[in-house]
Formats: sequence, C-alpha cells, structure tokens
Amino acid sequence: MKNEIDNKQILAVYERIQQRGEVTEEGKFYQGITAFSDIDGYTVYLQGSGVLLRFGFHNTYHLDYEHDKHKDDFLKKLYNIANEE
Repeated sequence: MKNEIDNKQILAVYERIQQRGEVTEEGKFYQGITAFSDIDGYTVYLQGSGVLLRFGFHNTYHLDYEHDKHKDDFLKKLYNIANEE
C-alpha cells in the first residue's frame, strides 16, 4: 500500500479532534471522525465513514475498510480537518 496520508497529518487531525471534538463513549467526535487511543497512548485511532485508521508507535498506519468509496470519503474528511483554520 502506498502512503496516502502523511504521518504528520494523521497526528495533526488527531490533535484537532481532541481539541475541538465532542466527548462520546468511543472518544472525541468531530466533523464525522472519532479519535481515540489505546490505554498507553502509543496507538491512536481515527474512525469514520466505515474506515478505521490505526496509527502506531513506529509511525506506521493501517487502514481497515471494505469499499474504496469509504476510504475516499474518510480521506476527504481527514484532509478537510487538517486544512481548517
């Protein structure tokens, strides 16, 4: 899989959601994406549009999704959040 998302962008989106998101049972929710981490904080997750992104300790990520359309919608949301003022 080619790197479609910059690692810095993933972390920036995660931080923005943590700052601006509404608290839910799953984590913080903002602009269609839920952000949460594991208990030790070494792995962060972004979830929405039928996609789960797992970003790990060694700056690697994995996308879980069933349909390319879901992935495309998810990536658009990440881009929009990353490029907000």
